[in-house]
Amino acid sequence: MTADAWMIDTRTSYDTVAKSYADLLRDSLDEAHYDWAMLSLFKNLVEDAGNGPVADVGCGTGRITAYLAGLGMDVLGIDLSPGMIDVARRDHPELRFSVGSMTSLDLPDDHVAGLLAWWSLIHVPDEAVPVALGEFRRVLRAGSPLVVGFFTGDQTRLKTEGYGGHPMRVHVYHRPPERVAGWIEDAGFTVEARLDQYNLQPFPGAVLIAR
Repeated sequence: MTADAWMIDTRTSYDTVAKSYADLLRDSLDEAHYDWAMLSLFKNLVEDAGNGPVADVGCGTGRITAYLAGLGMDVLGIDLSPGMIDVARRDHPELRFSVGSMTSLDLPDDHVAGLLAWWSLIHVPDEAVPVALGEFRRVLRAGSPLVVGFFTGDQTRLKTEGYGGHPMRVHVYHRPPERVAGWIEDAGFTVEARLDQYNLQPFPGAVLIAR
């Protein structure tokens, strides 16, 4: 699959489901205690690194962005899908959102004090993941945290429908934590913590924390 093909498929799919996605997931954080813990830890790590602006890359309709803002963080949400960003701006007009690709972030070098990629690498093919991680490394300040959440396993699913029955065409990658950790280390980070058993029904997940 070419770079243009997976980006076009992902953008078009999430443009199609954006409004339904927001409606279905609007209250998904209400009882997500482990998400709260991870996001609070992210905030603490940013503070330990000296504080500053943070990026929520692959922010979708902005529910995590809004949660981070509620913790007092200076956060920018970035997503490939203009439709998702339109809904994010509609639902959270007080926050900052931008359309952009994680493989070519429109941010200066050493700009952010933290970067969150919360289940947003799951549609990025293997050959493009190191490109995205290189961009994460470029825009992060030295010593600042990177938090990555993803599905675990070793398979690829083609998702053709979702979020209210709308048509989609996105590949969903399930990856062993060791593989993702290796890519993160190769990009110039040190993995400091790893939570392998992050249960997201119906699929398991993991969270890696690096600097």
